[in-house]
This record gives sequence, structure tokens and C-alpha cells, in this order.
Amino acid sequence: MNAISDLDFFVQLVKQGSLVALARELGVTPPAISSRLSQLEKRLGVRLLNRTTRRLSVTHEGELYLATGSRLLADLQELESSISSSRAMPKGLLRVNATFGFGRRHMAPAIIEFARRYPEVEVQLELTDRAVNLADKAFDIGIWFGTVPDSRMVARKIAGNRRLLCAAPAYLAKAGAPITPHDLQAHQCIVLRESDAAYGTWHLTRGSKRETVKVRGALSTNDGETALLWTLAGFGILMRSEWDVHTHLQAGRLVPILQDWALPVADVFAVYPERMNLSAKVSAFIDFLSEWFEAKPDWNEDGRQALQI
Repeated sequence: MNAISDLDFFVQLVKQGSLVALARELGVTPPAISSRLSQLEKRLGVRLLNRTTRRLSVTHEGELYLATGSRLLADLQELESSISSSRAMPKGLLRVNATFGFGRRHMAPAIIEFARRYPEVEVQLELTDRAVNLADKAFDIGIWFGTVPDSRMVARKIAGNRRLLCAAPAYLAKAGAPITPHDLQAHQCIVLRESDAAYGTWHLTRGSKRETVKVRGALSTNDGETALLWTLAGFGILMRSEWDVHTHLQAGRLVPILQDWALPVADVFAVYPERMNLSAKVSAFIDFLSEWFEAKPDWNEDGRQALQI
């Protein structure tokens, strides 16, 4: 086994999280994976992983090996891409991360058309409840909303997206519609706990005027689809992205609230680690997503074009 092969093996093992998972991915037996790991640790003279029957934990030496090794593998991939014809023909494995709701509703249909256009690219779409660290999980691209706080990432906007306040007609018939942002404090608001940021704090602007409102309600969740279901059932006012509520607003199942006030935008970005030479598969996918979303007149399309199968 050479050093590059060992690095790649170790990075894959940490990414999979267990000997069994990597064995399944590579089509070998778990003892074969365990044996190779032991050989690697013997060659380096250190323990890289602490192993139990259920999980792996990376040692200090393993962390150093993983961090430096991942960079070396990425540099090697970039070098090979820059001197080969692979940039002209997108191919190979492309790992994409997106959140559950947006991933199911919009990324999955888009990837159908992308796969038709680039049959030599193998796409792995992994959906999570929130955006993840791309480097830690070895993703090529992540789909993020709003601002991109990590300066080590390159972000390309692929779609505009507003946040809106809305409620079901049944709720408004019972509770009345708020006239000012301050009125929200007297209403049942469905609170989303989707990130580590302070939840239940809504920021509204109108021209130069800014209002910050701490809202409350009997129902809260970390899942956007659940919050939307409760809103449709008449349990309160929801702040949600336009891509998720557009069809319900169009159909009259939801009614917009405080339309003369704006909420922080949640534009959609394709995010990837900053690299000198972008691989053909990543470049092609980002260009495709920009084209895909630009072609849609509004969020009501929901990927129907891709589903004509």
C-alpha cells in the first residue's frame, strides 16, 4: 500500500464512520478493513482511531493525519484535473449536500435533468436537517441559504428567495391580522428551531425603519415541513421561505402577513471550498443549477419539467 492510497482509505473510513459502513461501500468484509487499518497504524507507529463495537473516534494523531491528508488529496486531485482532459468532460463522483425540504422539492428534480445531460457523473445527494461543514464530510457542493459566513467557501447565487410571514385564513378569521410588527407578540406564532441562532426573534424592515420582535406560540419544531403543516391547520403565523409556501399562497390556503415589511432574504447559494482549479463536474453542476433556476418564472414550477418521464 502506498501513502496516497493509505490517505484515501483513512479519509473514507472517517467519513463513513465505521468499519462496517466502509466495508459495505467498498464491497469487502469488515475484517479486511480492520486489517488494513492495523497495517496503516503499524506503519505510522501511532494509533489513529479508537475503536468500539458501535463507533470510531479519531485520536489526536488521527486528526492531524486526516486534516493534512485531506488537503493533500484535494491538491492532488486539482493537479490531475489541471493537466488532464477531465475539465472538458465532467465525470466521476459528485457529492452534494442540501437540506431535507429544499433537497426533496427542488434539488432531486434538478438532478434528474443533470444526470440525463451528464451521464458520466455519479451524483450522491445527501440531505440533512441543516447545512454541514463541507470539508468534514467530503462534500463537493453544499446548497446554503442567506449569508455565507465561512470565508473559506466560494458561494454562487443560484436563485433569489424571500422570507414571508403567512397564516391560514382560518387562523386570521379567529385571531385577526396583525397591522404592525409589534402586533405579532399578541399572536400565536409557530417557531422554527432550525439553527443555533436565537429562535423566535423576527427582524423586519420597512425603508430605514427596523423592528425586532420576540414571538411565541404553543407549537415549535426544528422541521420546516411540520411547521408548514401546523400553519395550514390554522395554529398560527409562520415565517417561511417563498420556495416552500408559494403554491399555498397561490391557492389561497395561506395568506401573506405584513406585506409592506421585509424580512431578511434567504437567497439560495451553491457553496464549495475555495480551490485554484475547479473540477469539471463541480463547474458543470453549478452552471446547470444557475440555468435551471433562472429558467423558472417563479417557485411554483417545483421541478415539473424534470419529472416528464
